[in-house]
Formats: sequence, C-alpha cells, structure tokens
Amino acid sequence: MLYEITVPQFTKMLHNLNLMMDKALQNSVERKFEMDVLLNSRLAPDQFNFIRQVQIACDTAKFYAARMTGKEAPVHEDTEKTLPELKARIETVIGYLNSFKAEDFKGAEERKISQPRWEGKYLTGFEFATQHAIPNVYFHVATAYSILRHNGVPVGKKDFLGEMPYKK
Repeated sequence: MLYEITVPQFTKMLHNLNLMMDKALQNSVERKFEMDVLLNSRLAPDQFNFIRQVQIACDTAKFYAARMTGKEAPVHEDTEKTLPELKARIETVIGYLNSFKAEDFKGAEERKISQPRWEGKYLTGFEFATQHAIPNVYFHVATAYSILRHNGVPVGKKDFLGEMPYKK
C-alpha cells in the first residue's frame, strides 16, 4: 500500500515540477530576464530559494524510498545552479523511483525509520510516509510552484496536479 500512495505520486509531482520549470524558462525568455532570477527567488527572506526547494523535494522522495527499502539513494552534492542541472537532478530521482516495485516495500509499514537530526527517535514506516515524506514532498513542490507563480510564471492548479487518471 505505501508504494502505491507514494512512489508513483512522488514521480508524478517531480515530473510536474519539471514541466513547470519548462514554463518558467519560456516565460523568462518572453519577458527578457535571466532565469537565475527565478532560480534564486524566494517568497520570504528567511525561506529557501527555488533551487533549494527543488533539491529538498528530490531528496525527500529519494530518501523516503531508500529508507523504506534499505536501498542506496543516488548522491547529489546540492551544487545545482542552473535550470539544466536542476532538471537533471529531477530526472535522476525519477529514474531512481522508477526502479522500485511494490514488492520492495513489503513490511515497510512497521520498519523503524530514523534520521540523525531526530536524535535517536524514530517513526514507523507508515508514520514516516504519512506524516513526514508525503507532506514534505508536497510542501516543497508547492513552495517551488508558488515562487514561480509569485514571479509571474503562468502556472496554475492544473500544472501542479498534472494529468489525472479520469475514467469514462
């Protein structure tokens, strides 16, 4: 169950973010300003900029899958400064997420998940998914979206949500 509600959705949200970045590039060309302006923008002085929002969304998704399955996550040095570098990071994480199958998450609901900053505390896999990873991915993708929107990039709810699996 955890695989089905996380990995495909994290993949989708990172893909949607990638598409929003395409719109951001097009918008910067049309409005004749440097893409670096958007990449370094933030909504508040004490908030991470767009680049860091993308990095954290990627990290949350990949480390979630790694911690839940015991597999190694790809290493990123957080050195991205350009749009192509950010897009490459997203593609790497999407590729990594696509390497998983539901069976890889067997028993993950009860796995004890910890991180160094939690100082010896842990969450069960289910708690980690529902109370940390899912909200964290959405928070950082939504914040990246909001930074673009705030700066005049023509993105909307459909860009954030992406393709829907409508039925007839």
